[in-house]
Amino acid sequence: MITKIELQNVLAFRELEIEARPLTILAGTNSSGKSSLLHVMALLRQSSLAGSLPDALLLNGEFVELGTGRDLLHSEPADLPGIDGVALRIALASTDGSREWMAHYEPTADFLSMAPTAATPDPASPIGGLFEPGFQYLRADRIVPAVTFPKSHQAVHTQRFLGADGRHTPNYLRVHADELIGDRLAAQVDAASGRLFDQTNAWLADLAEGTSLEVADVDGTDFVRLVFRRAGPEVKTEPHRATNVGFGLTYALPIIVACLAAKPGSLILIENPEAHLHPRGQALLGRLCALCAAGGVQVFVETHSDHVLNAVRLCVKRGELSSDSVLFQFFTRTAGVLQPHLDTLTVTEDGMVPRWPDGFFDEWDRALNELLG
Repeated sequence: MITKIELQNVLAFRELEIEARPLTILAGTNSSGKSSLLHVMALLRQSSLAGSLPDALLLNGEFVELGTGRDLLHSEPADLPGIDGVALRIALASTDGSREWMAHYEPTADFLSMAPTAATPDPASPIGGLFEPGFQYLRADRIVPAVTFPKSHQAVHTQRFLGADGRHTPNYLRVHADELIGDRLAAQVDAASGRLFDQTNAWLADLAEGTSLEVADVDGTDFVRLVFRRAGPEVKTEPHRATNVGFGLTYALPIIVACLAAKPGSLILIENPEAHLHPRGQALLGRLCALCAAGGVQVFVETHSDHVLNAVRLCVKRGELSSDSVLFQFFTRTAGVLQPHLDTLTVTEDGMVPRWPDGFFDEWDRALNELLG
């Protein structure tokens, strides 16, 4: 697993060193640098799949669109020793070893050439699941409800990838429906079996009160059809188009499938799992991410939801996830200071956060104090 990330002159950070655990929660104020960490890992994956690593970074592609070198470079860059001019540095440490990438600064280029370093990695070298099939990166702007969704043999069969926006999720479910998921997750819900498709429907039913999904091939096309049903003790509805059941289910579906389908040793990056969900649904996805991490998958989650946070804390208190498997990384900005401030917060075995900095999921307490004052 990835244990540490170092950045120099990259996006929000002139210099950053941040620790990672099996479950790393990225929290903080808007535009404080949380997404930058996920974007950097997605950038490396994107460049690797395009075949440009170790020679260059591909700034724009399916995973991220970062613009040009001018957009990637921090506003107050520092000179890096041994590199002519200003450069960008990314380093990852993991249980597999350490890897380092340095890129030359080219202000108008979207394809940045790499500077040679003593630690230039072999593109086939493992680094915590980052370059392995099964890697998932789910952006904040995921797929919206639609009548049909695309097929892609390369994404679903070869890379086992749901798409950065989740667009391949319905087809992934169709292709891998019968795969068995891990016992730890399978035991959490009342499902017809331990198969991926049945488990997905069981988690979906908990998320949205008896909702289930169906996926079917559209004959003669490169698309699959996704529909939802609602069922209760005495009623089962006709199938509804995804466009008729709201954004929440379609937005949450890739997260559910990513966590259930992940194999131990793989890496998942998730932005804003709480989007378009009721608080109970937000907590459910927080719990799913925690259980996934407990099963040997590394998960990075960027969130603004205290329901996600508290679901993780409850999993620790219940003994479902060890306290040393979780870190909360909290980013803030100070007016006039370009470098964000980072607070690394731990959680105790009873689910408590011993040090609670100002602004860290405390808006409810602030409002309550004023209401009662």
